Amino acid sequence: MIVAKFGGTSVGSAENIKKVIQIVKEKKEQTAIVVSALGGVTNLLIEASDLALKNDLMYEDIVDQIEKRHFEAIENLFPHYNQTNCKAEVAKKLNQLKEILHSISLLSDLSDKTSARIVSLGEIMSSFIIHQAMLQNNVNAALIDSRDVIKTDDQYLNAEVDFELTQKSLKNELSNDSVDVFLFPGFISSNELNETTTLGRGGSDYTAAIIANAADANILEIWTDVSGMYTANPKLVRQAYPIEEISYQEAMELSHFGAKVLYPPTVQPVLDKRIPILIKNTLSAKDKGTLITKKSLVSGSTVKGISHIEDIALLTLEGNGMVGVPGISERLFGALAKNGINVKFITQASSEHSICIAIDRGESILAKKSVDKEFEFEIFQHKVNPLIIETELAIIALVGDHMKSHQGISGRMFSELGANNVNIRAIAQGSTEKNISAVISENDVKKALNTLHAAFFEDQIKQINLFVVGIGNVGGKLLEQIKLQSDYLLEKQHLQLRVVAISNSRKMLFEIEGIDLNNWTDQLDQKGEKADLEEFIGKMKGLNLRNSVFVDNTANDQVPELYASCLSDSIAVVACNKIACSSAFDNYQHLKYLSRKYNAPFLFETNVGAGLPIIDTLNNLIASGDEITEIQAVLSGSLNFVFNHFNAEKSFAEVVDQAGIEGYTEPDPRIDLSGVDVMRKILILMRESGLHSELEDIKNESFLPQASLDAVTVPEFLETLVSESDHFNKLRQAAENENCRLKYVASYKDGKASVGLQHIPKDHPFYNLDGKDNIVLFYTNRYKDQPLIIKGAGAGADVTASGIFGDIIRTGNK
Repeated sequence: MIVAKFGGTSVGSAENIKKVIQIVKEKKEQTAIVVSALGGVTNLLIEASDLALKNDLMYEDIVDQIEKRHFEAIENLFPHYNQTNCKAEVAKKLNQLKEILHSISLLSDLSDKTSARIVSLGEIMSSFIIHQAMLQNNVNAALIDSRDVIKTDDQYLNAEVDFELTQKSLKNELSNDSVDVFLFPGFISSNELNETTTLGRGGSDYTAAIIANAADANILEIWTDVSGMYTANPKLVRQAYPIEEISYQEAMELSHFGAKVLYPPTVQPVLDKRIPILIKNTLSAKDKGTLITKKSLVSGSTVKGISHIEDIALLTLEGNGMVGVPGISERLFGALAKNGINVKFITQASSEHSICIAIDRGESILAKKSVDKEFEFEIFQHKVNPLIIETELAIIALVGDHMKSHQGISGRMFSELGANNVNIRAIAQGSTEKNISAVISENDVKKALNTLHAAFFEDQIKQINLFVVGIGNVGGKLLEQIKLQSDYLLEKQHLQLRVVAISNSRKMLFEIEGIDLNNWTDQLDQKGEKADLEEFIGKMKGLNLRNSVFVDNTANDQVPELYASCLSDSIAVVACNKIACSSAFDNYQHLKYLSRKYNAPFLFETNVGAGLPIIDTLNNLIASGDEITEIQAVLSGSLNFVFNHFNAEKSFAEVVDQAGIEGYTEPDPRIDLSGVDVMRKILILMRESGLHSELEDIKNESFLPQASLDAVTVPEFLETLVSESDHFNKLRQAAENENCRLKYVASYKDGKASVGLQHIPKDHPFYNLDGKDNIVLFYTNRYKDQPLIIKGAGAGADVTASGIFGDIIRTGNK
C-alpha cells in the first residue's frame, strides 16, 4: 500500500484538487490518502474563534470567507447540477460553526474541547469535497472519518494517540480489498467518548504516518508545494536545489532547523518501521522529489543541507561562582523547563565560567525572569551575573551524516563566513559532526546561506556582486567588457560577475538579481532613482551580499571619503580614483589597515598607468624582498599625448582640446597640465614602495605660465592656453633646438621626488614613447644597471576599464 498526504496548498484550490485526483488515479496499487484543510482555512477558523471570544461580530465575516472558499472550489470542480448536494453539506457544517461561535460570543468562554470541534471542520469539509470529486472522476474511493479510527486521550488540542486501539481500527478499515483509495481527513481524531480531538502541529503528517505504520506501507508520500527538501531555503538561495536522497537523521536535523516540509515528531511512526518517505510537489508532479530512507547516498556532497532558524535569543549565564559547582546546568535548564521553554542550542566553555543557550526570541523575557529567580541568591552574592539576553539573532546549521569522515568541514564553514564578515556569536557541534551550528546576526542570514551554499554545493563558482559608481567613458567601457567576458570568466575562472547597482551624477539603479548589461542605459533612465551617494552606500550595505565590491570610476573627491566605511563592512573597493591613495598618509595607511583587518581587498592598479601592471609589479618586487632605489617615469598618458602631438602645425591649445575630446585628460584639464595628477601617481608608487611621503614632499616644476596657474575656472584656464601660445611655442622650440623631445617626467631617488618637463635625447628610453603611452623604469637592488621597464598605453577609457576589470577579478581570486 501507498500512503500519500496532501497538504493545505496541495488542496488549496479546485485546480490543485484536480491535480491531486490525477496523481491518485495514476497509482498502480491500493492507496490511502490523507488531506488537510484548504490552505489557510485552519487559520481562519482560529481567527473566528478568537473574535467570537472577544464578542467581536467580525467573526461572521470570517465564516463568510470560509464559505466563499469552499463554494468556489465546488463550483469549479462540479457541473452545475452536481453542486447542490455538496454546497448543502458544507452549509450544514458552517451552520454548526456559526452556532458554536455564537455560543462562545454569548458565554465569553472558549474551551479546548470547543476549539478542537471548530478547527476540525476544515479537514471535514475538504475531505468531503475531495471525495465527491474523486467519485465524479471515477475513482473507487471510500471516505473514512479519521475520528472513527484514530483514538487518543483527552488532550483536545494536542492529543496522545492510543496506538493499540488505533492500529486495530485502521487494520480493520484498510482490509477492504474492494476499495482502491481510502480517503482520510488529516489532523483530527477522537477520545474514548468519541469527542473530537486534534493531533496538534503537523497533525496531517502525523495522521499519514500512523496509517502508514498500521498498513505496513511500502512508502509514505508527503505532497506539498516544493519539489522536495532543498540544499537551502530556495527563497534565500537561488542556486538551491532539491536533495535527491537523504537519511532520516539528516531530514530530522534539517527540519528542526527550519525546513518546513517535514515536522519530525509527526513521522515517528514511520521511522519505527523504516518506511521510506518521499517528498513530492503537487504542482510539479514529475519532479523527482526527495527520498528519505535509513541511509543517504554516500556519493555527492558531504554536507546534505544548510538550514536556519530566525527569531532567536541568545541567553548567557556566567559568573565566577559557577566554576566547579555541580548542578548549575541542571538548575538552569530546570528553570526553563518549568515554564515550557524549549532550548534549541547549547554551548558551554570548558572553564565552566559560562553557559550559553538559544531559545525563541518570544520566550526571552519569561526565560530571564525564571532564571534570575532561580539564581537570585547567587546573583545577590555576585557569584553569578543576571542572565544576559541578546536578540535579533539566528541559528545557521550544516547537516550531513558523512561530515564526520571528512576533516575540516567546520574549519571551512567558519573560514567562509569570516571571509564575508559574518560574525559568529556561538558555536555548537556534536562529536559525530552531523550537525554544525552557529549563532549569527539575523541581518547576515541571507549572506551566510549563499556563502556556505556556494562553498559546499556549487562548482566552486564565486559570485562577485558589483556596485559601480561612475558610468561615463570608463564606467561604460567597464560594463561593456563585463558583458562580453562574463561567459569566459564563468567557464574558465569560475567567477560570476553580477552588477547589482550603477550610478552616475543624476541617477542610480539597484537590481538585486543583477542589471541586464544589454540595456543598462535604458533601465537607468526608466527605473533609476535620484542619485544620492550616501543612500547608494546605505543600500549596498543593507543588501549585505557576499563578495560585494564597490567600484569607483569617478574623479570625485567625495567618493573616496566612503572607502573606509565600505572596507569596515568587508566590502572590497576597486578604484581608478587617485584621491584616496594620494591623500594624507595617515588616511592611506588607515585604508590599508582596514583592508587587512576586514579581509576586504583595496585595489587601485589604475591609479598609475591605467591598465599597465605597474603597482602589481612593484608590490611583487617589494614582497620578494627587493628594494626600490630609483624611479624614472612618464606617468601621464594625457601629457604624453599632448607633447607628442604639439608641433609647429598645431597649437598647444588645439592639442589640449583634442586630448579632452578623445578622453585622455581629466574633466578638468588643469589636473593633468598642472602636474598634480603626475604628483599623485609618483606619490602612490613611493608609498607602495614603503615610504612615508606626502604630496607636498614632491617638487613640482610647472611648465605653465603664471596666467594659467592663476585661472579660476576651466574656461578661463583654456583661454590662457591660447593667449599664452608664445610661452608654449618657446618650450617646444627649445627642445627641438637640442634635438630632444618634451616629456613630462616623474623622478624619485634618495628619498626625493619631483615632476616636471624635461628635454629627452634620442638615446633615452623615453624618446620614442608615442601617443598616450606610459613608461616606468624601476631601479632596484636587483635591477641596478638595467632597470625593470614597464611600457604601454597609459590613458584611454578602454585600457583604464580593463585595469579596473583586472582588479575586480583579483578580488574574486582572493
